[in-house]
Amino acid sequence: MFNPPNPKSFFQLVWDIVGEIPAGCVSSYGQIASMIPPDEGMAPTRMRHLAPRWVGTAMRKTPRGLSIPWHRVINSQGSISFPKGSPQADEQRQRLEMEGVRFDARGKVDFALVAWQGPDEAFLQRKRLLPPRPLK
Repeated sequence: MFNPPNPKSFFQLVWDIVGEIPAGCVSSYGQIASMIPPDEGMAPTRMRHLAPRWVGTAMRKTPRGLSIPWHRVINSQGSISFPKGSPQADEQRQRLEMEGVRFDARGKVDFALVAWQGPDEAFLQRKRLLPPRPLK
């Protein structure tokens, strides 16, 4: 299954969540996915496995003109997911560095310094989201 059961609402929720990530912080595909409850009838273990991929799909399918801080979403290893040296990877790293995010010699961020703790409680309640999984 390459798309969530209801792609339109799932993708919109992803874009709403990503829009909450402040400058100088990063989140991961998995952390974002951890906030979205499984659809009725979907096993939580299946959701945990597939939802980070669906978040990546939502990021790739962001409509033109929708201004979200896409560059603040990285992988769970603390690295940029685009191929090293690609124009997209270079742009993402440059945008993050302009916000004060630093990378080590291996191209990873220190989650202890820049991990997003998630949106405020009011946002979680309004969107009916779960508390985010912490980044380590």
